[in-house]
Amino acid sequence: MEKSKVFFTDFAAEHINLPAKLKRLVKAAGIEKIDFKNKFVAVKMHFGEPGNIAFLRPNYAKALCDVIKELGGKPFLVDCNTLYPGRRKNALEHLDSAYENGFTELTTGVHVIIGDGLKGTDDVEVPVKGGEYVKNAKIGKAVMDADIFIALSHFKGHEAAGFGGAIKNTGMGCGSRGGKMEMHSDGKPVVNRSKCVGCRICQRGCAHSAISFDTGKAYIDHDICVGCGRCIGACNHDAIAAGSDTRNETMCRKMAEYTKAVIDGRPCFFVSLACDISPFCDCYSVNDIPIVQDIGMFASFDPVAIDQACADAVNAQEPIKGSALDRSNKEYHDHFKNVSPDTEWQASLEHAEKIGIGTREYELVKLDIK
Repeated sequence: MEKSKVFFTDFAAEHINLPAKLKRLVKAAGIEKIDFKNKFVAVKMHFGEPGNIAFLRPNYAKALCDVIKELGGKPFLVDCNTLYPGRRKNALEHLDSAYENGFTELTTGVHVIIGDGLKGTDDVEVPVKGGEYVKNAKIGKAVMDADIFIALSHFKGHEAAGFGGAIKNTGMGCGSRGGKMEMHSDGKPVVNRSKCVGCRICQRGCAHSAISFDTGKAYIDHDICVGCGRCIGACNHDAIAAGSDTRNETMCRKMAEYTKAVIDGRPCFFVSLACDISPFCDCYSVNDIPIVQDIGMFASFDPVAIDQACADAVNAQEPIKGSALDRSNKEYHDHFKNVSPDTEWQASLEHAEKIGIGTREYELVKLDIK
C-alpha cells in the first residue's frame, strides 16, 4: 500500500494565532477536496469530563467548523454518552458538561448533539465488513445520519488503549453505551443489587425479556441476554454495569472495527492535536501534568497513519520532569507502555491496517506556518 500523507505544523505562532494556523493546516491537507455543499457534517470530539482541563479548547472546534461552513457544509459537534457513571452518561448531563467546558453555539458557531440520545440507547447497528470480532457495530444514530464524518482528536495517553487519537475518538467515541460495552467487555451486564431500587425501567426496555424481579431486585438471565447493553443506559441509578472486562489487546481490535463501521462509505477527514498530552483520558475529572511537551497539529485522510505519526512524535520526545512518564520505573522503550504497562496500543493500528481502513506507513509533510 502506498504511504499516506500526514500534514503537520507545530504550535509556534509568531504572526498567526493557533486557530488560524489550524485552518491553514486542514486546507493544505486537502479538506477542500470533500464536497461539503449542503451536507451534514459530524465533527466528533471529546468535550472533557468537568474538572479535567486538558481537553481541546472550543476555539479549535470553531476554527474547523468555520472552514467547513466556508465550504458549504452544515457542521455540528457530536459525542456519545459514556459507559461508566460520571457527568456524561446521559444527554442532559453530557450537554451540561459540554456547556460548562465552553462548547456552546455562541463559542463554536455550531450546535452540540449527543449522538446516541438521552440514555445512550439511540443507536443503529452498522455492519462491519470483514470484522473478526464485531459483526454489527452499535453506533450513535446522529453520527451515522451525517453525510460526512470528521474527527477532531486530542492526542493524549490512555490507560487501556495506550493513547487516545483518531481511532479511539472515532471507534470508541462513536459507540453507543451498548457499543462501548461490546468493546470493553466479553461478558454480559450484571446488577449491583445494593444500588437497584426495583423501578423496573430496565425490564421495560429489554427487547429479549431477560430481566426479572422475582426478589424485588433486577436479575439478568444470561442464557437469554444478548449483551446489547441497553439496560445499562436505561438504569437511572447506575445499578447495571458491563460484565467481565476484555483484554486490552482485544478491545483495541474491536475499536478498530468500530472505526471501520463509522467511516465506511462516506467522506472522512482526521485532525489530531498533540498538546496538553496528559497520561490518561479526558474522561477523568482530573488530569496530571503532560508527559511530554506540546508537539503540534496533524491532519490526514487516513486515521491509521495519523495515529502512527502522532505516536511516533510522542515517543521521540523526552519526558517532562515530574510527569507520570518521568515517575515511571518501567522501560519498554515506549512512552505509552511506560505509563500504562498493560496497554497493547499497537494492536489497534495493526488490526486497522489489516481490515483496510488505512496504513501505518506515512509521509510526514511539515508545514512552516508562522
